[in-house]
Amino acid sequence: MKKRALGTNGPEVSAIGLGCMAMSEFYGASDEAAAKSVILAALEHGVTMLDTADTYGFGHNEKLIADVLKEWSGEVFLATKFGIVRKPGEYERRICGRPEYVRQAAEASLRRLGREVIDLYYIHRIDAEVPIEDTVGAISDLVREGKVRYIGISEPAAETVRRAHAVHAIAAVQTEYSLWTRHVEQRLFPTLRELGIGFVPYSPLGRGFLTGKLDAEVLEPEDFRRLLPRAQGKNLQHNLKLVERIRPIADKKGITIAQLALAWVLAKGADIIPIPGTRRLTYLEENIAAAEIRLDQGEIEAVETIFSPQAVQGERYPEAGMVGIDG
Repeated sequence: MKKRALGTNGPEVSAIGLGCMAMSEFYGASDEAAAKSVILAALEHGVTMLDTADTYGFGHNEKLIADVLKEWSGEVFLATKFGIVRKPGEYERRICGRPEYVRQAAEASLRRLGREVIDLYYIHRIDAEVPIEDTVGAISDLVREGKVRYIGISEPAAETVRRAHAVHAIAAVQTEYSLWTRHVEQRLFPTLRELGIGFVPYSPLGRGFLTGKLDAEVLEPEDFRRLLPRAQGKNLQHNLKLVERIRPIADKKGITIAQLALAWVLAKGADIIPIPGTRRLTYLEENIAAAEIRLDQGEIEAVETIFSPQAVQGERYPEAGMVGIDG
């Protein structure tokens, strides 16, 4: 697995990471033994960056990763997040960035993960009632205490990143980004590159719809993707037609649509480290292989012509999911 630097002054991590959310919640029933096998296989294939959060399965995901790491003595760079507060069985959430909560959440994650330090600690969403300076200041205290190595922010606006970075160096910003979701290119990307901050796209395969293998009709009843406006009705039919339009590009290159979508993300900059999630070994291997695929300028332009920033129809979250999204 090739490596990339996480920002100008950050560590080197695998060019593709592993998002672990779906192994615990949101995407229907999951097999814990199979999930552990996928995480371990990812590590064995050279994936070093694992991404989780305290809200995924209400701590289950962090414990799941901890169990796998008991069997792993090699390299790992572990990212987790705090700030989304929910009740079991509910999708609705509130956001908490209060300084006292930062410490409480970090210490709880460290216990679940069985670790003394969190490699990368993200503010999961922005608390509109707490100055970002206060939240970042609280994490910087944990950095000085040796409980956190690097600080990250998920779904911030460019100006929020500047304010946070002025308090303590931000190593990474995470947002949804893919052919399916390109809203960050115009304002956020230039800010990150100016400040030397790494970019970690989640859902780089459009929550599975950019694989060319998924239709909302086959989703389990509890799969939260059924709530997504862009995965419903006419929006979904329009968006799936876009996916089919890039199939000939993938076929001509001898790769899958998913690999084309991931290769496109990787081609958008050496400072970009996508974290596709999967619960299947075959898809894990397919995703990892995308790190070796190179697209020429003609292929990039062809894909971007089909998936222009305004091409996809429908919001990316329902109203409840937009809480705390600052950008």
